[in-house]
Amino acid sequence: MSGAILSGTENPAGNAADPAPVAHVVQGEVDHGAAVVHGRPGERFRTPALDLDRLVWPRSQAGPAFEVPTSEIVDLLVETGLHLKDDTYGLLAEALEHMTAVSPLPGEVLERAYALLWRSFQRPGILAQIDNELGGADVLDGWREVVLPDGRVAGIRAFPPRLVHILAGNAPGVAAQSIVRGAITKGVNLLKLPSNDLFTATAVLRTMAAVAPGHPIVRSFSAAYWRGGDTAVESVLFRAQFFDKLVAWGGEGTIRGALKYIGPGFELVSFDPKTSISVIGEQAFASVEALREAAEAAATDATFFNQAACVASRFQFVEGPVENADRFAAALCERMGVAREFSSAGGPKVGAELREEIEVLRGLEDDYRVWGGYDGHGLVIRSPEPVEFHPDGKVVNVIPVPSLAAAIRYAGVATQTVGVYPAERKVEIRDALASAGVQRVVTLGMAGGMPPGLSHDGFYPLQRLMRWVNDE
Repeated sequence: MSGAILSGTENPAGNAADPAPVAHVVQGEVDHGAAVVHGRPGERFRTPALDLDRLVWPRSQAGPAFEVPTSEIVDLLVETGLHLKDDTYGLLAEALEHMTAVSPLPGEVLERAYALLWRSFQRPGILAQIDNELGGADVLDGWREVVLPDGRVAGIRAFPPRLVHILAGNAPGVAAQSIVRGAITKGVNLLKLPSNDLFTATAVLRTMAAVAPGHPIVRSFSAAYWRGGDTAVESVLFRAQFFDKLVAWGGEGTIRGALKYIGPGFELVSFDPKTSISVIGEQAFASVEALREAAEAAATDATFFNQAACVASRFQFVEGPVENADRFAAALCERMGVAREFSSAGGPKVGAELREEIEVLRGLEDDYRVWGGYDGHGLVIRSPEPVEFHPDGKVVNVIPVPSLAAAIRYAGVATQTVGVYPAERKVEIRDALASAGVQRVVTLGMAGGMPPGLSHDGFYPLQRLMRWVNDE
């Protein structure tokens, strides 16, 4: 490969409105260069030039951490988490200051999310991933012996992979989760920074580097920004000669863009774009307290990261007559304007295009009813069938159904999480939901945050990330 690439425009010297600085991490070393300017006027940022040669690790050499004991890696991750919790080096505060300019999330939500990033680095959660997804650390640290049906003894190993990650920027936890998983694999990792989260991944990696300068895990990570779809960069990097797998988060455009590079020896591990729904049983109307409980739980799921996350519920199906749906919709709208751990009382104002769609429905009573306004504090639409547009920005569509089973036909392979109220009614519909393509069934109000060690989007991530090798 050749040397530096200016993926953007050169930074003019002496610019009065200096674009925000974005650091890169290259094999564990921080690069503060500012050779390239990206973005639109008023939203510009500057990055180092890309040195593509330094963003790959030669296959002729083992990765820095290939033979590091898993116990040592877990200890480093836990120590990193403690320093993230205290923000010992001020790197999260620095990242947060810049994040407010590029993230669609309000500052108060980002601040709370950053304050909780350390949770991804807790020992019980890390060990749960290793044990549940891989069956233990022995297969990471060496060869696990297995007895074949014919009596022969074979060996299997989860061998360290070479991974390039396309991160999503809708929630800071994606970066933290990707770093933890990448470290557990012992492989080498190139993180592509998203334009709406240019700072979280590098803040975490810089904290890890400060905790253990020069550690093999530290040297196993790079994080850099380039414009998504830039063929001058991606056609060079996204090759089997450098990486085993492309780990892609994001929307349909991101996933389809990644697919064109996939071929023999270079596999796609995709966290596809998803939506989530809720189903509310007639038990919610047994008392005023039950309705309040159900509405609060539904609002918690609907407003998770102000509805920017895949787990946030956009369509909610209410068992019973239209009158039940209306009572629930009114209670839900009232609770959507409340600040929570991962949401703010107010969010972005509803966009003009979506607003026009909703205004049309306001004129179609009694088939449709609308609660709330366009100020970002929450809006609920009751309709006989799911609306054809995509509810977004704290907008929820409530649909009456004769039974919980009747809501199943609205679920599919693009449905990630289904929240159910009350919890005991999950057993009625979970198999049918799974058959429809759903990946998670949870108690209503518990959609946010996936417990470590369970499947994600229908598969075990660590198991998919590893290179499985046999000795027969």
